Amino acid sequence: MLAAAEEAFLGGDYGAVTIDDIAERSGVAKQTVYAYFGSKQGLFLELVTTMTTETGDRVDAERLEVTSAADVPPALTALLDRQLAAVLTPRIVQLRRLVIGEAHRFPDLAHALAHHGPSRAIESLATHLADLDRRGLLAVPDAPTSAGFLNWLVMGGPINEAMFHGAEALPAAAARTEHVRRAVDLFVAAHRP
Repeated sequence: MLAAAEEAFLGGDYGAVTIDDIAERSGVAKQTVYAYFGSKQGLFLELVTTMTTETGDRVDAERLEVTSAADVPPALTALLDRQLAAVLTPRIVQLRRLVIGEAHRFPDLAHALAHHGPSRAIESLATHLADLDRRGLLAVPDAPTSAGFLNWLVMGGPINEAMFHGAEALPAAAARTEHVRRAVDLFVAAHRP
């Protein structure tokens, strides 16, 4: 049902999708969709939560391997490049667009995306930065605030481009990685111990 919902919602307009569409696409009775999700909004909320959680899980799957100060820039670049690549997939960009479009009517959607997406990413990054600070590899006295700055330094421009211009604005892998590397270099230069 979630796969059918993703196809239906991301393929068009939230308002045009019906529970009948989801039931037909997934090969279940309409009552089954209602039994699991309660409503169209409940189904979309579950889709937002699932997609953003899965995206975060993929980013967090690899550990940050840092044994010396020289390892910090490449390790942060690899982590943030994985994150940016995951966020810039066409399906996540389309999900973000839909959520923003419906946020005024269904604020829970925006909360779910923010909580399981950017907030989770910043919290995870703050944990890494606090560890680097504790080990004397960076000077990050306020890891949560610094993580927010670094996250949006990396994510802000590319996400805005994708949101405003769609798939044609997605950077090639090499350009994306170079953007991340430059952002990380700026951050590390400002946080040397």
